[in-house]
Amino acid sequence: MLKHTRSARVRAALAALALAGAHAAWAVEPFTVRDIRVEGLQRVEAGTVFASLPIRIGDTYTDERGTAAIRALFDLGLFSDVRLHTSGNVLVVEVQERPTVASIDFAGNKEFTDEVLQNALRDAGLAAGRPHDKALLDRAEQELKRQYINRSLYGAEVQTTVTPMARNQVRLVFNITEGQPARIKRIDINGNHAYSDRTLKKLFDLDAGNWLSWYTKSNQYSSAKLNADLEALRAYYLARGYLDFKIDSTQVAIAPDKESISITINVTEGERFAVSGVTLDGNYLDREDEFKSLITIKPGQSYNADKVAETTKAFIEHFGSYGYAFAQVEAAQDIDRAQRRVAITLRADPSRRVYVRRINISGNMRTRDEVIRREFRQYESSWYDAEKIRLSRDRVDRLGFFTDLSVATAEVPGAPDQVDLNVEVKEKPTGNISLGAGYSSAEKLSFTFGLSQENAFGSGNKLDLQLNTGKYNRTLVISATDPYFTRDGISRTADIYFRTQKPYQDQGGTYTLQTMGAGLRFGIPVSELDTVYVGINAEQTRIKSGTNIPASYLYYVNRYGWRSTYFPFTLGWSRDSRDSALAPNSGRYQRLSGELGLLGDVRYAKASYQFQQYIPLNKQYTLAFNSELGWGKGLGGRPFPIFKNFYAGGLGSVRGYGQSTLGPRDVTGAFIGGTRKLVLNAEFITPFPGAGNDRTLRLYGFVDAGALYGEGKKMDSHGLRYSAGVGLSWISPLGPLRFSYAVPLRKRPGDRIERFQFQIGTSF
Repeated sequence: MLKHTRSARVRAALAALALAGAHAAWAVEPFTVRDIRVEGLQRVEAGTVFASLPIRIGDTYTDERGTAAIRALFDLGLFSDVRLHTSGNVLVVEVQERPTVASIDFAGNKEFTDEVLQNALRDAGLAAGRPHDKALLDRAEQELKRQYINRSLYGAEVQTTVTPMARNQVRLVFNITEGQPARIKRIDINGNHAYSDRTLKKLFDLDAGNWLSWYTKSNQYSSAKLNADLEALRAYYLARGYLDFKIDSTQVAIAPDKESISITINVTEGERFAVSGVTLDGNYLDREDEFKSLITIKPGQSYNADKVAETTKAFIEHFGSYGYAFAQVEAAQDIDRAQRRVAITLRADPSRRVYVRRINISGNMRTRDEVIRREFRQYESSWYDAEKIRLSRDRVDRLGFFTDLSVATAEVPGAPDQVDLNVEVKEKPTGNISLGAGYSSAEKLSFTFGLSQENAFGSGNKLDLQLNTGKYNRTLVISATDPYFTRDGISRTADIYFRTQKPYQDQGGTYTLQTMGAGLRFGIPVSELDTVYVGINAEQTRIKSGTNIPASYLYYVNRYGWRSTYFPFTLGWSRDSRDSALAPNSGRYQRLSGELGLLGDVRYAKASYQFQQYIPLNKQYTLAFNSELGWGKGLGGRPFPIFKNFYAGGLGSVRGYGQSTLGPRDVTGAFIGGTRKLVLNAEFITPFPGAGNDRTLRLYGFVDAGALYGEGKKMDSHGLRYSAGVGLSWISPLGPLRFSYAVPLRKRPGDRIERFQFQIGTSF
């Protein structure tokens, strides 16, 4: 086994001496080359040698040409030795090929997988099947060290073992000693007077570590993270009027053991400036009043760089809505340092008006082009409209099929009045597997399972399978949605479902409530955010007799029979302006649905309304509100069907109480639900302590209230139940997880208590 320890400088000197020695030894009289013969080749093609030689048959050989030939063959990197000699007028080229790398292995690596390191070496030019080059090996070692430095493992050491093998091959083994990651021990900020160190350090993603650093890795140094933190620091001061703020220097000191880092940031705050006035200058298309309404900079207030950037962006976008895709807006500053005031002049140049020639889509390996194009409100061969482009982008993003989406404007060469829109997407897995579980003294352990595909076969169609199982409640739903059943965007959803249910009771009877059916509904978009739904279902509900059947069910059966078949009409409306369906921070969601049963064995009307509002308080904190209302009434002199009752309590309702255990009970003690429902939820959402600004791991406190009321009963506060608690939501590598622990604040005799609940989801 050979240890690779020679430096690049030594190898370069030896190569130079070899060339000089070859030149000195090969001193012959010039002659005409009649033939060229190559010896020593094993894997390299002879054509490769002949193509690199600066000497051809018929040329006159000289010492200078011989030296050039040796250098040219060495430069190929394929040979460890090259010699020239003659046999009469024949030039003989004798070569010794470099060994070929048979395999590359790693030992001692834990931070990176072998595959990651193999890719890093491949980028550095080293891979199995390539010639073994000691200089390249040095470069490969440095590349491996660089990978570890990026992970704050500054003490990582790499040694290479080269093992000769048969057929002029070698095996490379990189022995890695990773060491311990370098942790940030302290961050010091010098020169700040207006704001404390604690306030400024909260802006940083890097910190000196806390009990959660094992997850956030916030105390592992990264130059990219440090640069981002410095930009956040600069933006913080500029947003508060400190026009002259600057970062004088940044020192990153690594301890001799290479396991701890100290960061020192020296700043100059300067004076705070107020805005004295804002004026417009340039061409505003004779629409100055429209542009003035977009100004968010207020004279008399402190200068705010964020407001300036917000205003210039709004100006550019407003120009874009009139077709001026290349408008430029500059915010010029006239600073009066004596008075500490600044006057801002917004200079605009709309440039030229353009229209969109083509919309080019890339990155969609699975999703069909038409799925993306049908969401666009900016059309080809139409005037450029920034508002429609932004709306189009949001619509494509709301599909939920992509992790990244960008829309770039590109000029068309030779056509100054045309642009192309280049839409680039990065697809994500659109299948979802969801798992849920809950525990209560009545239901014991219950599970839910869901399987959905939101972009089946790249068509944009959605397929769903939902399965809920428990001791008392079971559901199977199969659903298929075509969001563009018509070219106008009318959607069609077909459902098949089967449910069995048994309200909670003390005695544990064997009766069941069984519902099977199928439905068809259409979604009609009436605006960019609003959709109206209409449909019809065919259902059959059967009350299966068993022990301890509730008296309310027996009463209904005696009057209307064990089985009911009916065909309810459905009508609904929804609006969704949330910024995310998975972890929303802002926006609003509303849903109104109605059900009317006029055909079949039952007569009833049923309606429900849900309202959600998310209010971002700042970068970290969000307030969330949810309310649900339900109403049902029997028609034609008949009571409201008991199997259509609303239920409340438990996960997704009033936490702290057993699932579906709020509301009226009959004389047997069974929970039978109600014809009217009220649920109110409020949450205060914050990043988990120690997680910095990471919004994938969030803590929330909540207060819930809710009640159910039977038909003919007065809706008052007596039936309300309250709870409060804390929860944790985590968008983990396995998918979204949500945990909650609730304490009931208003308990009544017979209430079922379920304090702990959780949900788990994952993607494939």
